[in-house]
Amino acid sequence: MNDRLSCPLCHRDDTAHYHRDKWRDYWQCRYCELVFVPPSQQLSPTEEKAIYDRHENAIDDAGYRRFLSRLADPLLARLPPGASGLDFGCGPGPALAAMLIERGVDMRLYDPFYAPDRRVFEHCYDVITASEVVEHLSAPGSELERLAARLRPGGWMGIMTKRVASRKAFAGWHYTRDLTHVAFFSETTFHWLAGHLEMQVEFPAADVALLQKPTPT
Repeated sequence: MNDRLSCPLCHRDDTAHYHRDKWRDYWQCRYCELVFVPPSQQLSPTEEKAIYDRHENAIDDAGYRRFLSRLADPLLARLPPGASGLDFGCGPGPALAAMLIERGVDMRLYDPFYAPDRRVFEHCYDVITASEVVEHLSAPGSELERLAARLRPGGWMGIMTKRVASRKAFAGWHYTRDLTHVAFFSETTFHWLAGHLEMQVEFPAADVALLQKPTPT
C-alpha cells in the first residue's frame, strides 16, 4: 500500500490504510483524521448523478423536514434578523433552504448538478449550509475553504454529516455503503477544520457541526 497518499482535506501526505470492504479502500490522515476513498476508486460525475437522480427528498416531506430540523433549528437560534444564506449542495429538492426561507432567511442555492450557477460565490453570507454534502466531496479542503471565505464576520457554517466513531464501528458502518460517500469526518476532524479556518466549532447534534467565523475586535 502506498502510505504517501495525500489527504484531500489538509493536503498532508501523512496517511495510512484504514479499512477495506468489498468495494473500496479507505485511508485515514494521521494529522486531521479524515477518512477518505482514494480518487482512483471514486465514481465518475455521471455515475454519481445517476444515484442522486434516484433520491426522493421532497421539499414538503414531513419526515425529511424533521431530519433537517437538527441542523435548521440550532442555526435559526443563532442567526440575526434579515440574515442571508447559501445552501451548498442543495440537491434537486432544496428542503433545508425552504425551511430557512419560511423563517425569514434570504437563501440562495448551489449544486454542481441541479443549481450550478457559480455567481453565488460572488456574494457573502451570514450562513452557509451543507446538509449531507461534505461526505460527497472529493476535495473537501478547497471547497470548505472557499465557503468559509464567503462568510461574513460572525457568520455560521452549518454542516450535517454522520461522524466516524472508531475503526471497529467503521467496519460495519452503513454510511460507507453509499458509493457517493468518499470523505468521512470525525469530531477530531472538525476540530482540526475549525482551527485551520480560524473558526469556533459546536456540536448541537450527533451529526451536526456549526462553525462560526469570528467577529473582528
